[in-house]
Amino acid sequence: MAIPNTPTSPDVVRHDGPQVLADDPHDRELVANVHPSQWSNPVPQGRYNLVVLGAGTAGLVTAAGAAGLGARVAIVERALMGGDCLNVGCVPSKCLIRSSRVIGELRAAPALGITVPPGTTADFAAVMQRLRQIRARISEHDSAKRFRDELGVDVFLGSARFSSSDTVEVDGRQLRFKRAVIATGARAVAPRIEGLAEAGFFTNETVFTLTERPARVAVIGAGPIGCELAQAFARLGSSVVLLHDSPHVLNREDADAAEIVQRVFVREGIQLVLGVTIQRVTRRGGDKVLAYTTSGGAGEVAVDAIVVGAGRAPNVDGLDLERVGVAYDAQRGVQVDDQLRTTNPRIFAAGDICMAQKFTHAADFAARIVIQNALFFGRKKLSALTMPWCTYTDPEIAHVGLSEEDARQRGVALATFVVPMSEVDRALADGEEDGFVKIHVKQGSDQILGATIVARHAGEMISEITLAMVANVGLGRLAGVIHPYPTQAEALRKAGDAYNRTRLTPLVKRTFATFLRWTR
Repeated sequence: MAIPNTPTSPDVVRHDGPQVLADDPHDRELVANVHPSQWSNPVPQGRYNLVVLGAGTAGLVTAAGAAGLGARVAIVERALMGGDCLNVGCVPSKCLIRSSRVIGELRAAPALGITVPPGTTADFAAVMQRLRQIRARISEHDSAKRFRDELGVDVFLGSARFSSSDTVEVDGRQLRFKRAVIATGARAVAPRIEGLAEAGFFTNETVFTLTERPARVAVIGAGPIGCELAQAFARLGSSVVLLHDSPHVLNREDADAAEIVQRVFVREGIQLVLGVTIQRVTRRGGDKVLAYTTSGGAGEVAVDAIVVGAGRAPNVDGLDLERVGVAYDAQRGVQVDDQLRTTNPRIFAAGDICMAQKFTHAADFAARIVIQNALFFGRKKLSALTMPWCTYTDPEIAHVGLSEEDARQRGVALATFVVPMSEVDRALADGEEDGFVKIHVKQGSDQILGATIVARHAGEMISEITLAMVANVGLGRLAGVIHPYPTQAEALRKAGDAYNRTRLTPLVKRTFATFLRWTR
C-alpha cells in the first residue's frame, strides 16, 4: 500500500489555496461551500465598519455578530472558510475519534459480558468517508453563500494585505475600513529533524486526506493533537509508536490526569518513546525509519507514515503588518492588549493569530469581545473569561481555571478535593473507572479556583464547574444541587459533600451534640 507524502512545507491547505482533499462528492461539496470556484468577489461598498481578515472561527463569529448588529462588514479568506476547526481540526478529528471509540467499546465488551466475533475490525475507508460526509454537511454553516445571502457580509476570496492605514487590498481591490480585525489563525509546524521533509509526513492539516489505513504510524509529539490521533489510529488498527521529548505525555496537563491517559495508552498497545530526541529520518525501501536517542540509549523505528503534532505557528506572513504599525512575533503572533487591540488602535486581532489558548471556543468568545470593543468603544477584557478546555482522548481530560502548579507559581493557597471515578456508582456500572474529579478551592473558603476532570465524557462534565466559577457559586453549594442517580456527574456533588464535611470541625460537632442532647 502506498502512503502519499505531504509537500515539504507544512502550509498545505492554508497557503496553497483550496484543495479537494479526496476526489469524492463530499469534499467537492465542502469546497463548493467554503471556497466555490465560480465565486465573484463583490464591488467594495465604500467604507466598512469592519474588515475581517480570515474566515476561521474568530473571523466568522466577528463578521456574523457585527453584521447582525447592523454594521457594514467585509470578510476575506485566502483558503477555505471555516478555517482549521471545520476543515482540518475539530470536526474531522472528532469524527475519527468517534469511530475509534466504537472499537474501544468492542475491545472492552468481554468485561461487560458481551462476546464480540473474532476478527471484528474497522473499515478505515468507510470511517474516512463518513468523516468527509459530516464535514461537508457542517460546512454549509460556514459557507460563502450563507454569509453573503443570509448574513449580509461581503465575502472576498483571495489574499489580503494592508495597503494603507485604513485600507486592505484583495486581488487589486481596495477595502476601506474604520476598524479591522486580524483573524488569520495558525498553521501546523514540524520540528527541524534531518530527513523528515524528504521522507514525507502528515500534520493535522493533511492526515485526513488518508483513504487507506497505514499499517504502522509514528506520531511525533504527545500534546493534545498527537495523543488524540495516536489513540484513534491505534484503535482503528494501526501499529502506533508515540515519540515525545518529555518524560510523560500531555505534560501541560495535570500530572495525575496525564498519568491515567498514559497508562491507558500502554494498555491499548501504543508504544511510548518518551524523553526522546529524534536524530534523523531516512528512507529504507518502502519504510520511513526514525533514528532516536533516549536516556536508555539509541534506537530506531520503521513505519509507513509519520504524523507530526508538535506545534503551531501564527499566519502573519504576507499581511504587510509593518505598514500599519502592528507589532508581531513570528512564533507568538500578533501582539494585543487585554482588550484584543493591536499596537495600531484601529486594528484588533482574535483567535490563534494572537492568543495562547488556541481553542475554537476561545476564538469564539474572543470574537465577541472584539465586536464590543471595536464597534462600541467597549472595555471587555480577555482575561475576564473563564476558559475551559478538553483533550479528547479516552478517557478525556477537561480543565478549567487554576491548576495546582498555577496556584503554586502565583502563591495562592489551595484546598483540593478529589473524587475517584471508582467511587462513583455509574462509572462502575459503565466499566469506566479510570479517572477522577479534582476541584481546587481557595484555602479557607469554598470559592472554586480550578478543576480537572478525567472521565469518558469529561468535556461534558466540566461546564458545570465553569458555570459555578462564572456565577460565583461555591463548591459547598454544589452539594445541594440534585444530580440524577446514577450519573457520572454525581462525582461533582460528592466533591461538594467532601468540602462540607471539612466544615464539621470538632467544635461544631460538640455544639451539635450538645444541642441534640438538650432537645431529646
